[in-house]
Amino acid sequence: MKSSPVKLTKQKLSPKAAAAKKKRDIEFAKTPARKAKKAQNQRIGQRSDSDLHHTKSGGLKRVSIKNNRGNFGKGTRNE
Repeated sequence: MKSSPVKLTKQKLSPKAAAAKKKRDIEFAKTPARKAKKAQNQRIGQRSDSDLHHTKSGGLKRVSIKNNRGNFGKGTRNE
């Protein structure tokens, strides 16, 4: 499978800012809590029609992609 020649970026950042963001994102992804959630998702199995949502109580429920990624109608600006 060939990769696309077009590089899609969601944010227009300077190279310095992009490097800083990459560093922050990697640090966050490697926290014990994120590692545990990722491992749990991989054990359960992701489907193309829904997302796995981790609740504050530590539970897990399957919800629509629209609701999970849209913060259940609240938007993601203030997260």
